Amino acid sequence: MIRALFALVAAVAVTSPAFADQALATSKNCMACHAVDKKLVGPAYKDIAKKYAGDKSAADKLATKVIKGGSGTWGPVPMPANPQVSEAEAKKLVAWILATK
Repeated sequence: MIRALFALVAAVAVTSPAFADQALATSKNCMACHAVDKKLVGPAYKDIAKKYAGDKSAADKLATKVIKGGSGTWGPVPMPANPQVSEAEAKKLVAWILATK
C-alpha cells in the first residue's frame, strides 16, 4: 500500500506542469544563471514574475528575449542569446516563469 502511494506521488510529480517546465529550463541551461527563488547571475524567476505581473505583452517580449538575449533590464550583465531554444519552448518557459510565486 505504501509503495503504491509513493508510486502515485512520483507519477504526479513527473507529470505536473511545474516539474516539466523546470526540467525544460534545466535541459536548456537556464538554471545555470537563474534560480526560482534567488538571484544568481540573472534574476530569480519569482522576481521576473513579480516585475511583469499584469503586463499583457510580457510573455511575447520575454520569449523573444529568451531566444535572442538582451541587456539592461536587470543590470549590466547581458543575457546571452539561446538559439537552441525553439519559439514553442521559449513560450512554455516564460509561461512557467510568469506563474512563479
